[in-house]
Amino acid sequence: MVPMSTINVNEMFYSIQGEGTRAGLPCIFVRLQGCKLRCVWCDTPYALDHRVTGLALTLQDIVHYAQEKQCRFIEFTGGEPLEHEHVFEMLTSLCDLGYAVAVETGGHVAIDGIDDRVIVIMDVKCPDSKMSTLNKLDNLKQLDKKDEVKFVIASRADYEFARSIIRTFDLENRVGAVLMSCVFDTLQFVDLVTWILEDHLLVRFQLQLHKFVWSPDTKGV
Repeated sequence: MVPMSTINVNEMFYSIQGEGTRAGLPCIFVRLQGCKLRCVWCDTPYALDHRVTGLALTLQDIVHYAQEKQCRFIEFTGGEPLEHEHVFEMLTSLCDLGYAVAVETGGHVAIDGIDDRVIVIMDVKCPDSKMSTLNKLDNLKQLDKKDEVKFVIASRADYEFARSIIRTFDLENRVGAVLMSCVFDTLQFVDLVTWILEDHLLVRFQLQLHKFVWSPDTKGV
């Protein structure tokens, strides 16, 4: 445990998990500031610039907030959490304290430094994001049954790319869940569902619940 280390946080908030196998469950979100990716459809552009100084939070700050909210599930998101040097030790420390800990990563940073107890939710970038060339696909070989892989789909071409990755890396058997969602207001939900069913993919179609509970552009939820 490194009590004085800080991370640059854009926002920390208590809400429901909007995606994945824990959708609907209460969760503490720690959104870090800064990401090298510039996905076309990014829904948190305010958290991309590393030069922006947010909240300098310590492990103790995060634990105190989680205790205040009486929540044992903490997810680090971004931005890109793994671009911050002290995140790895904080993930381990929170696991040591008995929290269920997840990290959502864009998949362009090596994950071998993440504690084995942490739930990794990896976003594989599809071509329409304009960032697919930065995918570090070897990361997929390190995932296991506690982890999840997410594809954000904007078009049929994105879907076919995702389908290829799923089959190449045997993701249906490697990880706990393969997630597919539509770029909000770009691809019709029914189209993606139809393609999944036609191909008999063992993936979980998901909606971003927080965008239906609150306005899609609401921060801190």
